[in-house]
Amino acid sequence: MHWIILPIILPAVLGAVTVLALRHHLVLQRVFSTAGTLALLAITLGLLWQASSGEITVYRLGDWDAPFGIVLVLDRLSALMLALTAVLALGVQLYAIGSGWDGRGWHFHALFQFQLMGICGAFLTGDAFNLFVFFEILLIASYGLMIHGGGRRRIRAGVQYVVYNLLGSTLFLFALGTIYAVTGTLNMADLAERVAQLPAEDTSLLRVGAALMLLVFAIKGAVLPLHFWLPETYAKAPAPVAALFAIMTKVGAYAILRLYTLVFGPEVEITADIAGTWLMPAALVTLAAGMIGILGANRLGRLAAFASIGSMGTLMIAIAPFTPEATAAALYYMIHSVLGSALLFLVVDLVRERRGTDEDLVTRARPIAQAGLISALFFAAAITMAGMPPLSGFLGKILVMDAVRGEAGWPWIWAVILVTSLIAIVGFGRAGTTVFWKTDDEPRDEAPDTARTIAAPIGLPATVCFGFLGAIALVTALSGPLAVYLQGTADQLYAPELYITAVDPQPAVIYDPASGTGKGGDH
Repeated sequence: MHWIILPIILPAVLGAVTVLALRHHLVLQRVFSTAGTLALLAITLGLLWQASSGEITVYRLGDWDAPFGIVLVLDRLSALMLALTAVLALGVQLYAIGSGWDGRGWHFHALFQFQLMGICGAFLTGDAFNLFVFFEILLIASYGLMIHGGGRRRIRAGVQYVVYNLLGSTLFLFALGTIYAVTGTLNMADLAERVAQLPAEDTSLLRVGAALMLLVFAIKGAVLPLHFWLPETYAKAPAPVAALFAIMTKVGAYAILRLYTLVFGPEVEITADIAGTWLMPAALVTLAAGMIGILGANRLGRLAAFASIGSMGTLMIAIAPFTPEATAAALYYMIHSVLGSALLFLVVDLVRERRGTDEDLVTRARPIAQAGLISALFFAAAITMAGMPPLSGFLGKILVMDAVRGEAGWPWIWAVILVTSLIAIVGFGRAGTTVFWKTDDEPRDEAPDTARTIAAPIGLPATVCFGFLGAIALVTALSGPLAVYLQGTADQLYAPELYITAVDPQPAVIYDPASGTGKGGDH
């Protein structure tokens, strides 16, 4: 039972110990942080195995029953997201160590662990307010990681990122206050019961709260037109940090799936049209903007950032119907998107470290060291993010297209997905040929230390990139069994009574102002 809280406690303790006792010892930071991430991976895989039986496990902090006490809830969806986070974190951390990124500033490993704490907490919490708390932990840690290594452009992008997300946090508090004023609770299971029993005259404020919630999660998920923070943030962030950020937008997608199936689900008449009406058009526009951004990007970092935006658009297209079949396709595409985005950001860093003053500009430059190996990795990352066969991006888009076939206007949805895929192929092709093939062999009138071709270390960073590519290939090869597991996950998600009963087996009490008594069972 106590294993459920370890994905939160372990990185929290490691982060604190690293700051207090190991801040002047980089080698010890690397050892303890890597060991902690390996332990986190083992724990999350164990929790994934435990949740695969379909049992929903509830951990009551302080041994207080819901809704009065804080609860952590482990189901198939949260276990899947935890395991995906741990896999991503281990790869990113090894890349940071191998490339030396972790030594370019203070407290990288401490902030890294606090970031994992926030991500894991967001996936496990059963309370909407604690979801806000973990979002703020994510914001603080991610800002520290964002400006790791310093630099004026990086700090400027970091400030923009913080300001925009503080606006989202403010809206989140407004949403929580509105919902609590109407329902008197923020425990998700208890909230689901109360929303289902609310009288019609109380629905206006509830709709406002539900709409504000969706707006907040759209900001976190970088859905147009609320995506402005992402391109510069991801492009200017250190490469391992940008790769870790690949899971952060998925936290927003997870929150939409959780809240709008459990609390404001399709069967809840008073809020049913909020997500369904607006999410699909926004997702289509997000996909189009992301793929057009790939075509117009003048830097590889911005290209990778817009690819991440485009993948979020495809993911939201699969989420928007709010059906088990579409959600299963969304979960498969989410796994692909996290691994593919991380791989692309790391490959961009390999290029950047070898081009000197040209950095990641999509322009003619001198041939880079290890060009053949890196170009192959870029090609693999490009085809998986563009959705070309034979890798998981192609299968993911096929699943998404099949899942939305029954939706209104599905030919237009298909058209947007196919046309934007073609645009992405052209954009990746243009960038790849310019950087790797159209090289400039003529000598430049530059200082020797800036004009040289840099032979940066390739061992561990390249191994990590091939590891992510291997994970993508594994997701492709095991698509059949994985699809079965994900369908079971989606089916559990659309059976909210299982979640409610596990967390709070007693019915909620709704206060009746007319009689001064409660309706429903007693807590």
